[in-house]
Amino acid sequence: MEARFSEIESLISKPEVISDRDMYQSMLKEYSSIKEVVDIYGEYKKIKNEIKENKELLSEDDSELRDLANKEIENLEMRLKELEDKITILLLPKDASDERNVIIEIRAGTGGDEAALFVADLFRMYSRYAINRGWKVEIMSQHQTGVGGFKELIALIEGDNVYSRLKYESGVHRVQRVPETETQGRIHTSTVTVAVLPEAEEVEVEIDNKDLRIDVFRSSGPGGQSVNTTDSAVRVTHVPTGLVVSCQDEKSQHKNKAKALKVLAARLLEVKKSEQESEIAEKRKSQVGTGERSEKIRTYNFPQGRVTDHRVNITLYRLNTILEGGYRRNNRCPDRALSIRGPEVRGF
Repeated sequence: MEARFSEIESLISKPEVISDRDMYQSMLKEYSSIKEVVDIYGEYKKIKNEIKENKELLSEDDSELRDLANKEIENLEMRLKELEDKITILLLPKDASDERNVIIEIRAGTGGDEAALFVADLFRMYSRYAINRGWKVEIMSQHQTGVGGFKELIALIEGDNVYSRLKYESGVHRVQRVPETETQGRIHTSTVTVAVLPEAEEVEVEIDNKDLRIDVFRSSGPGGQSVNTTDSAVRVTHVPTGLVVSCQDEKSQHKNKAKALKVLAARLLEVKKSEQESEIAEKRKSQVGTGERSEKIRTYNFPQGRVTDHRVNITLYRLNTILEGGYRRNNRCPDRALSIRGPEVRGF
């Protein structure tokens, strides 16, 4: 990796590489991906050399110098172990999609209005977490309910290594709390499903226009000059797979179409990945058998202020902090700091 790093450093300054945009971008990406390992390895070699030099001092007659050398060797070996651990982690195989932006789809499951309200709570949590990390959030599609919740909410989150941070959020999220409409104080249990899809690159998902059926219709929803008066909403159907994506959040038909195609591309990529993962799962099943597990991945219990992740058996009594996207109450991100593009979401 160190040799390859030096090679790339030399190549990216050559005119023929700079003029080839695809090659140049590819090399910059590879350069960035191995730089941290190479930097740590450089420090690792330097410390190894310092240990060697200090060991040579152990043969000196001066006892005070030998004691200093021994102490220095002890400190250097501790640092060397830390660097070895870091390098080991950095050399673990990475998911090819880790660096991508994501399309996150949050949908109400069982629980009616309470589930729809929790869709809004989860979106708020992910949005605050995203802003905390310097990411951008853009609402792509939403279906509101009459009580201020959402039947479905789809958003694009852009930033550094977004998929690597959010990919394990996919699954069923369970909430236990007393709904606002509950008069007798009974705790209700509802569920919300979360799907995290890596944003598809055009080169990976080819969408032939001949395979698309595009319908336009009038937007529905509360007032506005373009709502219910112009055919700005777009429904895109991918005929070979039967996938359907609708978008009506923008006033422009062209913008709605672009958003719908972006969601469609991500879903097609997910279908492609699922087919590959099914093949791998079948091979794994034949080797290690199957392990049954609960459908839910996490429970948010409001009466006890706890969050439990059932996959790793961890319970944290910091529900409010987690729902704030990781902010503590005394250092919370103010609402005005949320730079979320798209239609206004109630509660922000």
